[in-house]
Amino acid sequence: MHPLLFLANPYFPPHVTYTWFIMVLLILLSFLATRRLEIYPGRLQNVFEVVVDGVKTLLVDTMGPDGVKFFPLVGTIAVYILISNLLGIIPGFESPTANLNTTLSMTLVVFVMTHVVGVRIHGFKYIKQFLGPVWWLIPIMLPIELVSHLARIVSLSVRLFGNIMGEDLVLGIVLVLVPFLVPMPVVVLMIFTSIIQTLVFMMLTMIYIHLAMQEAH
Repeated sequence: MHPLLFLANPYFPPHVTYTWFIMVLLILLSFLATRRLEIYPGRLQNVFEVVVDGVKTLLVDTMGPDGVKFFPLVGTIAVYILISNLLGIIPGFESPTANLNTTLSMTLVVFVMTHVVGVRIHGFKYIKQFLGPVWWLIPIMLPIELVSHLARIVSLSVRLFGNIMGEDLVLGIVLVLVPFLVPMPVVVLMIFTSIIQTLVFMMLTMIYIHLAMQEAH
């Protein structure tokens, strides 16, 4: 029985309930970490500083100095996905990212943001990315580019959903077979996979936005 499902109803299915739980948890932790900032940080402040510095460094290394402006989007996605992935490891809880609706909603935000950034930077010339280098290739290049961009939605959403759902299924089976002791190798593997899937989603998000920022050739 999921601990928070007493809040669930037809309008708030489990993945929505746990999403709100994670949102409240992160807001509370952020408040506690930043209410008294110190030169010599405590444990919670230190954890948040490590996360912020790590995401910021990855943004700059991947996208250059201009990537810092996307820190709110990428940082929020990274922390939310990581906590969501890890939540399913706790017996009785469920990962919101094990539901396709959750991963698809984040993917659509990234997809729309990618093209909004491209249009804002390049204006109408952004469409040249879909048309190819010469006009007579448009009938070939346009369908290919459209399919390629739409495939990003599947790539981001299904990959994350499939991996985390698979983790939760494995954990459920292990708990049934070994109800009083979850083998540590399984837990370690799930933690490792959760971190990797978070990094993959982050990297693809940054790469897609960075490609939209580049001049079409």
